[in-house]
Amino acid sequence: MSVANAGIIAAATGPEAEDPKKDIEVVPSHGNTFDEEHPVAPDQFDPKYETSKWEVWAYYAYYIGNNGLTLFNFAPTAFQDLLYEAAGDSERLQFLGAFRTINSIVLLANGISFAIQVVLFLLIGSMADYGRWRPYILIFWSIVAFALGFGWLGVHTQEKWPAATGLYMVGLIAYQMSLTFWTAAFPGLARNTPQMREKAEQYENSEITREDYDFADMMERNRIYNVAFIMQSAGEIVILAILVGILFALHVRDSAANNLWGLSVLIAYATGVWIVLSIPWFILEKRRPGQPLPPGKNIISVGFWNIWRALVQIWELKQSLLYLVGYFLLGDSLNTTVTVIATLQNSVVAYDTLTLTYLLIVGIAAQGAGILAYWLIQKRFGLSTKVMFDAVMIGIVILDGWGMIGIWTQKFGFHNEWEFWVYQTFYGLFVCQWYAYSQTMISEVTPRGKEFLFFSLYSIMGKTSAFIGPIVSSAIIDADPKGNNSLPFYFLFGLSLLSFLLLFFFVDLKKSRREQERFLKREEAAKERRASIISQGRPLNRGGSHGDDGEAVKKHAKM
Repeated sequence: MSVANAGIIAAATGPEAEDPKKDIEVVPSHGNTFDEEHPVAPDQFDPKYETSKWEVWAYYAYYIGNNGLTLFNFAPTAFQDLLYEAAGDSERLQFLGAFRTINSIVLLANGISFAIQVVLFLLIGSMADYGRWRPYILIFWSIVAFALGFGWLGVHTQEKWPAATGLYMVGLIAYQMSLTFWTAAFPGLARNTPQMREKAEQYENSEITREDYDFADMMERNRIYNVAFIMQSAGEIVILAILVGILFALHVRDSAANNLWGLSVLIAYATGVWIVLSIPWFILEKRRPGQPLPPGKNIISVGFWNIWRALVQIWELKQSLLYLVGYFLLGDSLNTTVTVIATLQNSVVAYDTLTLTYLLIVGIAAQGAGILAYWLIQKRFGLSTKVMFDAVMIGIVILDGWGMIGIWTQKFGFHNEWEFWVYQTFYGLFVCQWYAYSQTMISEVTPRGKEFLFFSLYSIMGKTSAFIGPIVSSAIIDADPKGNNSLPFYFLFGLSLLSFLLLFFFVDLKKSRREQERFLKREEAAKERRASIISQGRPLNRGGSHGDDGEAVKKHAKM
């Protein structure tokens, strides 16, 4: 599924020329009315941190291994299948104090898992950017994921569905945490290549402009990303092809018990591949130092501090704030839509492991074709990020409208097997690009030099939205006496349509750029005022200004 690729896409389209793991130094710009902030990182000029060819290939290898087949794709299927076998004809089980439908339990467990992820990211997410903890956090969560993957070998009979619930929920956490801390290495890897070292030196020597440096930075990240995505997609298809042979050898279609055992073996096999492919990265990664902690902050408080700073600043940028709201709502809708459709797909194909594997192969191939097609169309016709983003939003609204029709009829609306073949193709061609263009849009509405702050804010908002939708959808199903599993599409279609209208009609990137320019000018005026006060030996008040000078800054901001 494309969500498994979201991390690398986000990294490739993320903030330009600023690495959260690097020190920031303010250097006077040439030809500009205000100072530029640009990365000045000791590791960027230290030969021992220079990115080697083998390190890059080890990075690709980890991505091939952590492809999502284990804890993101097939573990949820195994969990839902165990619930189905345990529930019997009633198709309901006691879970968290109530008798719930199978789909409701899956959605609720999914929501709780994402809620725990939010807490973890708030508490330890800053370790991805500060200090030297990131590589070790990645190894820790990878080992947890490996253990959970093999743990499924002992959980393949219906009476063990409570244990499967724990494996599923913790598995999603381990998968997302390992993917996040692996992705965090991406900017440092790209910006320490020999090519970027040369560009950084040229920039420091004023031989090239900030725009030239940003462009080179973007192209280097895109090059590594494109190769990584191609390698991951090709590798995943090879892994799935081998899995098909294993599943035939296990005779998974002979009985429900064989199918459940096949799912457990599948998860364990893919976990073994992940282990083999992760070892080179654990050995060859160069432990580049992260950003030093700000004075008076510790590794826990700095994450909350950054989010607070971004929240305070975004209120001065109306377009950025509008996009934040729309991003929160539409991201929630899409994540929940994918989960709801996955539960319906598992049910319709009767959890048949071979069919699900074939569907996944089609989906992966369609995603590769879709991402390439969007990129070629945008390049050929010179379309803006906003235009491409709008096209993706239309695809999301269509998906939820498609599902909503299934509330009233069994003939259409994710009730037939053929629909899921169409869905996998449609999703890959027209929807999965959300994970790239939504991140690029963040960079479009973010003032230069504020990328790290704003990406941190959008990241935590995205994580927060991921648990609300599943919990609401679970409650909607539970509230219906018949337990109609399509009912969440009422909520999801309305949420997607509202988000689309907000983002399509009210987010204007030209207005956003003007707001960013005014914001940066106000901030520069405040910096100059503070510098003037300090040079005159006058004390600053708590707001960073001096009495009447603070009022002068406010007057300047209104001009």
